Amino acid sequence: MRILILGLAWLMVAIGIVGVFLPVLPTTPFMILAAGLFARSSPRFERWLLEHPKYGKPLTDWRREGAISRNAKIASVSLMTASYAIVWFGGPPQLWLKVLVGAILVACATFVLSRPSPAQ
Repeated sequence: MRILILGLAWLMVAIGIVGVFLPVLPTTPFMILAAGLFARSSPRFERWLLEHPKYGKPLTDWRREGAISRNAKIASVSLMTASYAIVWFGGPPQLWLKVLVGAILVACATFVLSRPSPAQ
C-alpha cells in the first residue's frame, strides 16, 4: 500500500509541475495532495516538498492555517477571470455551458478569497 501511495504522490507532483505551464491546471492543490500522500508514505519526500524553495511556504501555510497568500489569491482570481473571458468569447456556443463554467469559477474564487492570509 505504501508504494501505491508513494506513486500517487509523485503523480500529483508531476501534474502540479504541468500546472506551472498550463494556466487552466492549478499547481497548488496537486502539491497539497502530494504533501499529504508523502506524509503517509515517505517522510523524506514530505520534508523535501515542505522545504522546497518555491512550494514549501504555501504548503506550510495551508497545513498550519488553511491560509492562502494575498499574491496567490490575486493570481488565482485573475487567471480564473482571464480563463472565463476565453471561454465566454472563444468557447462553445452553448449559453448553458458558459453559465455553468462561470458558476464553477465563481464558487472556486469564493473559496480562495474566503481563506485567511498567512500570519506574518
